[in-house]
Amino acid sequence: MRRTYLYAKLHMAKVTDSHINYDGSITVDRDLMKMSGIHEFEKVLVANVSNGNRFETYVIAGKKGEIILNGATSHLGKIGDRVIIFSFCYLTDDEFKTYGGPTKIFLNEKNEMENIEK
Repeated sequence: MRRTYLYAKLHMAKVTDSHINYDGSITVDRDLMKMSGIHEFEKVLVANVSNGNRFETYVIAGKKGEIILNGATSHLGKIGDRVIIFSFCYLTDDEFKTYGGPTKIFLNEKNEMENIEK
C-alpha cells in the first residue's frame, strides 16, 4: 500500500500575472522549482489564501519571481493573491521510514525565498 505525503510546498507565493488564453497550468519561477524539487509538468495542488479557492493543475517553468495563473486557473485568483503550492509523493510504509519530510520554502512579497525547512 502507498500513502500520500507532502513532498514540497511553496508557501505564500504571490500571483504576478494571469493569462486566460492559455491551455492551462501554473507558471512557477524555475529557481523555486529547483529548490523545492517540483518538476515541470508535475501535478500540484494550489490553495489561494486570498480567496479560499483550491485547485489542481500542472507546473510549467517560468522566469525569476513569476507565479502565473494560466487558462481556467486564472478564474480562481488574481494578481496579488497569495497562494500555497503543494507537491505530493506516494510512499510505502517502508519508504516512509527513510523519508526525511517535506521541503517547505517560505516566500516574501517578491517571491524570493526567505526561509527553507527540510
